[in-house]
Amino acid sequence: MSQTTQRAEVTFKTTVYRIPGMEAVETRKDVAYQSTGAAALTMDLYHPARTKSRPAPAVIIVAGYPDPGFEKTLGCKFKETGPSVSWAQLIAASGVVAVTYTNREPAADLAALLAHLRQNAGDLGIDPYRIGLWAGSGNVPLALSALMQPQTREYLKCAVLCYGLTLDLEGGTAVADAARIFGFANPCAGKSISDLPSDVPLFIARAGQDTIAGLNAALDRFLAQAVAANLPVTFANHPDGPHAFDLMYDSETSREIIRQILRFLQFHLGAA
Repeated sequence: MSQTTQRAEVTFKTTVYRIPGMEAVETRKDVAYQSTGAAALTMDLYHPARTKSRPAPAVIIVAGYPDPGFEKTLGCKFKETGPSVSWAQLIAASGVVAVTYTNREPAADLAALLAHLRQNAGDLGIDPYRIGLWAGSGNVPLALSALMQPQTREYLKCAVLCYGLTLDLEGGTAVADAARIFGFANPCAGKSISDLPSDVPLFIARAGQDTIAGLNAALDRFLAQAVAANLPVTFANHPDGPHAFDLMYDSETSREIIRQILRFLQFHLGAA
């Protein structure tokens, strides 16, 4: 980041719910997961207590925006933002390793990260068969795409999708339109509910006062079709919540939905 670049205010936001000791979780910064002709891509690992003697499940905080564009626009890498760090701390304090990472090509680099985590699970203290995803907003299409890959169905055990752009269903174009405007990856273009695995639990959080054009209409169609397909969906609606209510709207409902998300991850990943 250049010395003249200013970080956007949103990058300093943190979750409105806190757990005592979350800032003290063990953190391994800038661990390389992929080396190419350019600078190495790196990850930060947030480890819960009491996991050194046995592997723990892990959750990846999915980055659907390429870091070069994200950094140019907002002044820092995605993994350095307050939302990424505070969610990683919350997840680690709940007994699950949290992983944030840098990227250049969102879909290819997430695949490389997953491969690296599984191939080096022993050294990293991670159970290679208990991995989950957390994604919000424009990062959700990349998370959905990862769930759709046949090779991930052995080890991706659940996903949390918060106030997300999902799929363009029934002729909708909101997700594709937003991807063009905001610059996030949309590898789910042309996909449908039938492309998702039938046995991976999803936690879906909806912001009732979301003002991103077409987001809730697309999300509502996604939910209706997911339920019709009998997918294992847990749904939380925040009637008064704006987009990113976990950061922007300090209310008991916001805090309770965050608690529900953490319990969901603990349950489906078998966290201690």
